[in-house]
Amino acid sequence: MSDWPLWEVFVRTSGGLDHRHAGSIHAADAAMAIQNARDTYTRRMEGVSLWVVRSSDITASDPDTSEAMFEPAASKIYRHPTFYSLPDSVDHM
Repeated sequence: MSDWPLWEVFVRTSGGLDHRHAGSIHAADAAMAIQNARDTYTRRMEGVSLWVVRSSDITASDPDTSEAMFEPAASKIYRHPTFYSLPDSVDHM
């Protein structure tokens, strides 16, 4: 079992619109990862969909360079909807 790859598990709940990271499991292959994820993270019928991704396939940004990486978004204030008034009927933005 220690040779099995690590998988990251994402669960979508019955009331949710997105998958959220639930944790990690070890499994020999994708089918086993789905089964192990179901057994570990949806025991109380809270999930309606599972995603499993090998941890080694995830590429993350470097926390040491986060300021330089994310600064361009802060300087483009026109991308933020602060200049618009929304009608009362739009309540989920």
